[in-house]
Amino acid sequence: MTADRLVIAIDGASGSGKSTTSKGVAKALGLAYLDTGAMYRAVACAYLDAGVDPSDTEGVIAATVGADLQISTDPQVEQILVNGIDVTQRIREPEISAKVSAVSTIPECRADLVARQRAIIEAAENGIIAEGRDITTVVAPDAEVRLLLSADPEVRLARRNRDLGGQVDAAALADQVLRRDRDDSKLVNFTTAADGVVGLDCTNLTLDETIQAVLDLVADVRRQS
Repeated sequence: MTADRLVIAIDGASGSGKSTTSKGVAKALGLAYLDTGAMYRAVACAYLDAGVDPSDTEGVIAATVGADLQISTDPQVEQILVNGIDVTQRIREPEISAKVSAVSTIPECRADLVARQRAIIEAAENGIIAEGRDITTVVAPDAEVRLLLSADPEVRLARRNRDLGGQVDAAALADQVLRRDRDDSKLVNFTTAADGVVGLDCTNLTLDETIQAVLDLVADVRRQS
């Protein structure tokens, strides 16, 4: 790690707080920010708009590989376009949350998006904080700081419910959070910290406390380098 560039990788289950934490840390340190989950969601929009059924593996792969993705890496500007269409708000809708696993559970789709994510990280001149499910182990295993955020299921469900403005019922919420975690865990381990990855349980931490814990870890790493 140099004084001029820093890469931070954060993984975690749905509702663990990785997105809000990552944005806060990025703003505090003047880093770019990459929400890799938004890329999977954008591709879900692409395959649905193309009339591809989630069970059509080859169709989902084709939609993924052929998708023109543009994503903001400014932590203060949330915007993602797929094939020229702004899907920033749509990717958070329940329909996309229910259908995104069709992308994230296909190895060929993950490989395509991982390559794009690595390119974005490499292009971040001053450094970047990237978050998702396989950032610490697959996308950026050489990141200077690697963390795995965790929280109890009840807390994660409550957080996601707040994110969605209470628009989904309990069954749909559990499906979005817990079922997606089960689906994605078939390909990626984001529940146990790999070697060299620091685990941070934020069940009983506020957002500000979680952000500060990450900033403290970054400071420790910098002192040791």
